[in-house]
Amino acid sequence: MSEERAVAALQAAGVEYALTRHGRVGSLEEAARVRGVEPRDIVKTLVVRRGEDDYLFVLVPGDREIAWPKLRSLLGVSRLSMPDAATAKEATGYERGTITPFGSTRAWPVVADASLGAEPGRRISLGAGAHGVAVTVEADAALGALDALVADVTG
Repeated sequence: MSEERAVAALQAAGVEYALTRHGRVGSLEEAARVRGVEPRDIVKTLVVRRGEDDYLFVLVPGDREIAWPKLRSLLGVSRLSMPDAATAKEATGYERGTITPFGSTRAWPVVADASLGAEPGRRISLGAGAHGVAVTVEADAALGALDALVADVTG
């Protein structure tokens, strides 16, 4: 199972987590409710393509969207794109909707929106490699384990 890769990666990194199996949900609010967090604490893991076989993960709060000009400026590039579902799975080993940097088949760089690391002790919830499965972790511990570049990349 894909969730086993994510859990093994969290354990290897020494990140404490709570695993939630809740099945499919119909909205951000429903996902937050069943995971016991606020909607802003649900984190979307987006795969962004910089170039040929060059991807990164962008972690964005559930209630925000990537601000493409900010992200392009941060990365010093003029063009970024999001791969289709098949390419994202090939790049990460995870299906869209389950993607997490933890246990990805390739260790791509991680950019996290600054709002995720703004509060000490904040807990966030990420996908865990399988539909309807999530992990809740301390934001600072997760971002540190991922060596994430934390910057303002949302609008």
